[in-house]
Amino acid sequence: MGTQEFQNKLMSLQSNLLNFAYMLTSNRDNAYDLLQDTTLKALDNESKYVDNTNFKGWVFTIMRNIFINNYRRVARSATVIDQTEDLYHLNLSQDSGLETPEGSFGANEITDAINAFPDEYRIPFSMHVAGYKYNEIAEKMNLPLGTIKSRIFFARKKLQTQFADYR
Repeated sequence: MGTQEFQNKLMSLQSNLLNFAYMLTSNRDNAYDLLQDTTLKALDNESKYVDNTNFKGWVFTIMRNIFINNYRRVARSATVIDQTEDLYHLNLSQDSGLETPEGSFGANEITDAINAFPDEYRIPFSMHVAGYKYNEIAEKMNLPLGTIKSRIFFARKKLQTQFADYR
């Protein structure tokens, strides 16, 4: 296939590619950017196209791969690395409220309330908050799974009633 024929085929697919890009991105500006990136990449890799191959499928695959790579790049850049000493902020949502004095005071109150629980409730609840699964907690504490679930449930309920006025 000659260069002119390749370019003509590519230009004839532009409206289809734009529709596909819009379906992937759900944003008009991002769809146009993706279309431009795809067109440029297809033109740069014209020598890699093999005749008797589905041209439309080849170009759509380029677009899909560009979209996936861009998505992964954005997801990696949005990863939060916790630099605190005890990795406390790692399990908090980004809008945790700890930037304000009132937010940190509320977190300290909750921590104090959890620490005031008897060990039989505090330990499984703290482990659950730290990310342990129910069966891991049951295994470490040598207790039945149902006991662990009920203790975590009761600890959560106690905190909800204790801090009901914060809702």
